Amino acid sequence: MDSGSIFLLLGVLSSFSGAYGCVFTITNNCPHPIWPGTLSGAGTPPLPTTGFLLNSGQSVRIPSTPGWSGRIWGRTGCNFDASGIGKCQTGDCGGRLECDGNGATPPASLFEITVGTGDDKDFYDVSIVDGYNLPLVVVPRGVFGPCNATGCASDLNLGCPKELQVVGGDGGQAGGVVACKSACEAFGLDQYCCSGQFANPTTCHPSIYSSIFKHACPKAYSYAYDDGTSTFTCKAYDYTIVFCPDADGTKKASNETTSNPGIEEPSNGEFIHLVSSSNIRLPFPLAVVLLIVINILF
Repeated sequence: MDSGSIFLLLGVLSSFSGAYGCVFTITNNCPHPIWPGTLSGAGTPPLPTTGFLLNSGQSVRIPSTPGWSGRIWGRTGCNFDASGIGKCQTGDCGGRLECDGNGATPPASLFEITVGTGDDKDFYDVSIVDGYNLPLVVVPRGVFGPCNATGCASDLNLGCPKELQVVGGDGGQAGGVVACKSACEAFGLDQYCCSGQFANPTTCHPSIYSSIFKHACPKAYSYAYDDGTSTFTCKAYDYTIVFCPDADGTKKASNETTSNPGIEEPSNGEFIHLVSSSNIRLPFPLAVVLLIVINILF
């Protein structure tokens, strides 16, 4: 295949990604259940689900739309009744299974993203600015090649300073530290919150507490102006979000896919395999067009 054909194929892939957003593949590698939550940014529609149960070893795929922005996080120690009313020990979002526009109650580890439209790149990060409750790693699958993985694979709860600790409950850690507050939440001081006279990058600097987070998780946001080493760009068709990754930052090979209302599953007919080596999945009508293009090029 000549270089012109390669660029044409890449252009087709890029236009599909720009027209249909990306897919978030969420995996629970923790030894206990988690309840992922999603929050859309202003002006962007909610994802097909805003909160659900994900048992240990299970994965789901959630499609997004072009230009979508928002957050995804994991909740622990949750109890909900049949109507979806209840409470989570960490990451709670208004006392409901479906977050419905409510954000995570700190402390919570957050994946944040703005999905690009057209040929525009995505901007993404993992933030522990609002504290930490679960380790997570995010691995994008780029349209044009590899993208930077990011996240916080370390268990910060194990080394959390006593004054930042959230202790108790279940979530797999009965009676132990279940979350680690940010210094801003714990003390409410301007120099920790980057507010007041510290509300700019010149006067707001890393604190001893954010430095502990940064040392353990160098690619994650540790304080408000930590952009330089913590924000990444990519044009991706899939973001694999793994909670409690293995030591090498991956998930277990034996993970199964669960079924949740409003979530696209890998076996669903709307997504089909096109290139098995890179696991690209695209909406069915465009997949047919792309197969025709590939046949012409080859």
